[in-house]
Amino acid sequence: MALDNGVVTALGGERLGPQHKSLPPAAWGLSVREYLATAPHLDDLQTPVLTVDRAAVDSNLAVMAAWSRQAGVRLAPHGKTTMSPQLWREQLEAGAWGITLATVWQVQVGRSFGLDRIMLANALVDPIGLRWVADELANDPDFEFYCWADGLSTVREMERILESAPEGVRVPVLVELGGPHGRTGARTLSEAYEVAEAIHDSARLVLAGVGGYEGALAHDRTPEGLAAVRHYLDELGILHQELASQGRYEGRAILTAGGSAYPDLVVERLAGLADEEGAHGVSTTVVLRSGAYLIHDDGFYSGISPLTAGGVALTGADRPLRAGMHGWARSVSRPEPGLALLDAGKRDLPFDEGLPVPQRMAGPAVQPLPAGAVVTALNDQHTFLRLPEGSAAAVPVGSVVRLGLSHPCTAFDKWRLIPVLDDADAERPRVVDFLHTFF
Repeated sequence: MALDNGVVTALGGERLGPQHKSLPPAAWGLSVREYLATAPHLDDLQTPVLTVDRAAVDSNLAVMAAWSRQAGVRLAPHGKTTMSPQLWREQLEAGAWGITLATVWQVQVGRSFGLDRIMLANALVDPIGLRWVADELANDPDFEFYCWADGLSTVREMERILESAPEGVRVPVLVELGGPHGRTGARTLSEAYEVAEAIHDSARLVLAGVGGYEGALAHDRTPEGLAAVRHYLDELGILHQELASQGRYEGRAILTAGGSAYPDLVVERLAGLADEEGAHGVSTTVVLRSGAYLIHDDGFYSGISPLTAGGVALTGADRPLRAGMHGWARSVSRPEPGLALLDAGKRDLPFDEGLPVPQRMAGPAVQPLPAGAVVTALNDQHTFLRLPEGSAAAVPVGSVVRLGLSHPCTAFDKWRLIPVLDDADAERPRVVDFLHTFF
């Protein structure tokens, strides 16, 4: 699968300006390539700023590509995590089977960059979007597209919308299985089977497989959480096998699950069903859709992913994932002895899966922070950094603090252009690239 390299490369010609947060006036009017040619460093940028660590991303990319290949599953990374075509290209070049997206608008962005295999991990009943997809399928025989349906009403609405679609176009649809108190998805196997039958019988749709999202059923790795995920994945496998045995697929099928919290369990319960040679009459591709692995974090995913330092021996990965993003914020006020206000806030940094974690001071000395320093709150444009007693001289006004972050999905969406550093641990990191995002 591929992207249009020319369109992605052309992003380097975009002119920079004040609409790009953190970039200094010295960059305005230059193209991305021209500004990079000036060899900027982190301290040439304004604060606050979100950065990506090139070394960490390269490592994470290799870890996940090798691990999924060894596990016998395909990888269709969830592109909505970054919405960065530059990173999608790297994932595809590392062997990704395709790119997963979450909305039809994201699919349209993906197509504008030449993506030719997209899984929409969602239902598609928007009339304009579904007709657009039908036209894309009619006009480009090499375009592979898949979406989901979890109810008979969804199937009927898709059929109604597609009445005006080009003759002969059939949209591939996966039946989505959910679980009690989960998100979308048919709540029982019998309901899912009814949906699959309706897709199979449709003149406008084709049953393409079974899909779901186990991350909606647990939020930790307690025995109870892991048991719930395993049970759900087993039911996904049962549904797929039943549909295959009943001849409901047209020779090939996709079985897909997997966020970034439980990819090991997806492999454990579903990888054995992969049969791309079609030895039993149905060619089955098992697809993992993890998205956050590429950037990883210092918060939620660092605590739940099996591909961290504590889980490498169990999963067989050759090394752990590394946090590949950081926030950098400047102290702008010291109104109390134990409080520093930094210039980053909710508009700049993620906070839905945990507050930023202060890691160290920036600068040539790379000074540590006082033990016990903690972020207690974010306002729109301020971070409350609480300091232990006796550290009044720490974090003086004008100094910069590096913050570890949680949840890349809600970090990237706050930035249109993200600086990439050669090494976020260096004394004076160098800016080696900029990632364009499309949110």
